[in-house]
Amino acid sequence: MSLMEHLEELRKCVLRSLGFLMGGFVVGWIFRVQLYGVIKKPLDDLHLDLYYNHPTDPINLYLKTALLRGAILASPFILYQVWLFISPGMYANEKKHVFPFMGATVGLFLTGAWFGYRYVFENAIRVLVFGFGKGFHPILTIDEYTGFFLAIILGLGICFELPILIFFLALFGIVDAKFLLRHFRYAVLAIFLIAAIICPLPDPISMCLFASPMLALYFLGVGVAYFVHPDHRKRKEKPAA
Repeated sequence: MSLMEHLEELRKCVLRSLGFLMGGFVVGWIFRVQLYGVIKKPLDDLHLDLYYNHPTDPINLYLKTALLRGAILASPFILYQVWLFISPGMYANEKKHVFPFMGATVGLFLTGAWFGYRYVFENAIRVLVFGFGKGFHPILTIDEYTGFFLAIILGLGICFELPILIFFLALFGIVDAKFLLRHFRYAVLAIFLIAAIICPLPDPISMCLFASPMLALYFLGVGVAYFVHPDHRKRKEKPAA
């Protein structure tokens, strides 16, 4: 296709993705009270109250939670649009991997979000409020609490997409498995820098807790890069030819 045809196809994919996102948002808005209960559960477990200092804070909380739920619900359909856009540049035998690709992407994001919610967020609140904040009276506002919650949950969910990022870089021949292994020390540095940025706690143990899964996912990405790199695909095509 020409450049304009590619842009037109991209425009259609973006519009369809926005439509799926809006549909997911509507569903999330219907269940906004239940979603708020999930977000506030760590505070309930620690017997802490949530306050607000602006009249629009409660509705903003519901809007953010509904949008987050909508994005999660719509993610398989949005990813399918991404796959439709890139699939013309792939081999025929690789197009059948659309569902494993979508499952891996959504599964990795949900795993990262669950890891942040289950092991990081509540412990971070406990350490920051009852540890470093001991002797002070905490006043947790909706806006700050929601931002802190989304930073951890979305941050870890996105970080767990590292193998998918490597998949695309290798697919288009930008990196390969040898390159990733040869520059592993730089990857370690980058991973720990990202962990230091998104980690809410100042101690090195917590930072290592963030970095450890990303290091494991990096090696998973090395294996992915080996199989999807164009050189490996060409070697597979030659015997068949």
